[in-house]
Amino acid sequence: MSVTEKAWWKEKIIYQIYPRSFNDSNGDGIGDLRGIISKLDYLKNLGVDIIWICPIYQSPNDDNGYDISDYRAIHPEFGSLEDLEELLKGLHDRGMKLIMDLVVNHTSDEHDFFKASRSSLDNSYRDYYIWKKPKPDGSPPTNWMSFFGGSAWEYDEASKEYYLHLFTKKQPDLNWENPKVRSEIYDIINFWLDKGIDGFRLDVIPLISKRPDYPDATQDTFPKVIEQIYSNGPKVHDYIKEMIDKSFSKYDVMTVGEGPGINKDVALQYIGNDRKELNLIFHLDHMYLGQGENGKYTPTPYNLLDVKRIFNEWDKAIGDEGWISIFMDNHDFPRMVSRFGNDGQYRVKSSKLMCMLILTLRGTPCIYQGSEIGMTNVAFKSMSEYRDVETINFYHEQKKLGMSEEEFLVMANEHGRDNARTPMQWSDEKNAGFSSSDKCWINVNPNYTNINVEACQQDENSVLAFYKTMIKLRKQVDTFVYGQYEELSKGHNTLYIYRRWDDSSEYIICLNFSAIEINIASYLPNTATCVLTNYTSTSTNQLRAWEAKLLRIN
Repeated sequence: MSVTEKAWWKEKIIYQIYPRSFNDSNGDGIGDLRGIISKLDYLKNLGVDIIWICPIYQSPNDDNGYDISDYRAIHPEFGSLEDLEELLKGLHDRGMKLIMDLVVNHTSDEHDFFKASRSSLDNSYRDYYIWKKPKPDGSPPTNWMSFFGGSAWEYDEASKEYYLHLFTKKQPDLNWENPKVRSEIYDIINFWLDKGIDGFRLDVIPLISKRPDYPDATQDTFPKVIEQIYSNGPKVHDYIKEMIDKSFSKYDVMTVGEGPGINKDVALQYIGNDRKELNLIFHLDHMYLGQGENGKYTPTPYNLLDVKRIFNEWDKAIGDEGWISIFMDNHDFPRMVSRFGNDGQYRVKSSKLMCMLILTLRGTPCIYQGSEIGMTNVAFKSMSEYRDVETINFYHEQKKLGMSEEEFLVMANEHGRDNARTPMQWSDEKNAGFSSSDKCWINVNPNYTNINVEACQQDENSVLAFYKTMIKLRKQVDTFVYGQYEELSKGHNTLYIYRRWDDSSEYIICLNFSAIEINIASYLPNTATCVLTNYTSTSTNQLRAWEAKLLRIN
């Protein structure tokens, strides 16, 4: 049996914090660094090892911090550089690590570089960004769509040219062809690594190299456009290798690439052991399930068979040569219990099931804030409650096509990014204990009175208690980290049963993604004994509604 190369970042568990929504220390309705500092013991007690914090840099907040105007400054609403240094020390004192977001495909249009770039055609910063002349009829250079709706090109009246923005028009794409741009980026990376942070999550990293011919998109779905047009450009690996050489290779840190457009066929080009590029990636194939011609707001049906197929294909493609993160939600996608589980009658059961899934598959688990208590999607009653630029942009587009607000709300409350961005639910007090403010930056999910950390801590059978148990198990059993993987329930549309094994032990994980009880005797050897279930009692060969069962093969 082949052996996967060991590394510390494979054995750890990531916890993602969306800082605006985690904990507000000063009562302004916005989460901040000191709020995170006050919860470090909670995170340590949960058992997580690596804290990934979404952008906290200076920003106009057009895309909640992913539009950066100063990479070396902390946005005042989050605190100060001294607060970050205190947070870093607090984590290190507890044996934990910090990774920050590195957003270098684009900047804010309020960054000094872009201000200079758009000031004149002959400015020395002009080619820090991607400018193109209009087509003869005055239309944009290509038919490219922004991730957030509308054209990816914005016309600049002063210079009579278009600049590229794959995201909002306030997020112009950097020109990585320019060596001065790359040098500036490596200086930024080294600035933070010299402060002692433990690595970066590299935002949309496969997008940094553009295809020189800038072809029009002809693909039938937006995920395919991302994969075949926007991502994996001809120089992306040259740029990553240069970034490693100029920055990361000098430190013992982790690099996690966000992988829009990285499919299983090209993944090892980014994370193969022989490539010496990224440590691991967040691939998004399962996150893009159900996205149609124009993305998530033109949904298409999918089921558990599609989810299992993706996990199976990725595990086979990566083998022992690379590494990925296992996650089922984050700040860009709906809550996992609402999307893949049952957030009604079986919310607790299916939240625990999702926990067992992400902590027993091969890869570094990433837990998004609030998943450990079973937080759900929110059901906003008006578009005025939404804050996400993507959701708002798509709403205006659909409204022009005749869709009513009520119709769009149904989709937004299912697919919108703000589902994962409502404040962390700490207690049943005002604003879920998140803030003392009269008005938070975004409304709290009304179910906080029942779903909150304080209630979980008083219940030995809570979702939080289950997370703590599963995290301890994963850390005690190397098989869950490095062991081989095989699905046993292929073709079944509600069962996900798989085994993990190595030379020391073997386990079978049984997950029922339905409310129907199912006999699983045919999948189990006689020597199987139950280690953990999300019910308070064990069953024999039956898998009850939304039951998750971890079995050891003796």
